[in-house]
Amino acid sequence: MPGHRLDPIDRKILAELQEDGRMTNVELAKRVGISAPPCLRRVRALEEQGFIRGYHADVDPRELGFEVQVFAMVGLQSQAEADLSAFETRCRNWPLVRECHMLNGEVDFILKCVAPDLSTFQTFLTSELLTAPNVGSVKTSLVIRGAKDEPGVPFEVLEERLSRSA
Repeated sequence: MPGHRLDPIDRKILAELQEDGRMTNVELAKRVGISAPPCLRRVRALEEQGFIRGYHADVDPRELGFEVQVFAMVGLQSQAEADLSAFETRCRNWPLVRECHMLNGEVDFILKCVAPDLSTFQTFLTSELLTAPNVGSVKTSLVIRGAKDEPGVPFEVLEERLSRSA
């Protein structure tokens, strides 16, 4: 199990940083019960090992004028690896696409898109997404409101699972 590669202090560091990535190393060390120098060494090691991918601010899209959020379900004509990779590369270059996930089942990809208004999204949809090579179908759903948007993973579930297997 991947969680076994980390000790309880490393998992606590990750849980605390997931909740508040801006806290100082001194505050983090205090919360996890170790001194600051080894805490910093552990954080650096977690970064180098890829457990921590980065730090960012959780901005409110609506406050910044992005009133429209849409999920687009995309079906491709070909699922050959080269075609899947080409579509993923294209998605990385579209600013309105904030998330891109390959799926198993009826739909090949789901895209989370944001736009300042419906007109901007529609222009993206008709001039870029629908006309992209290999795109066979697109179904969109406009988000009315969000009920939950939690980053990261539920550490309490991981800890419970690890305690059961110990």
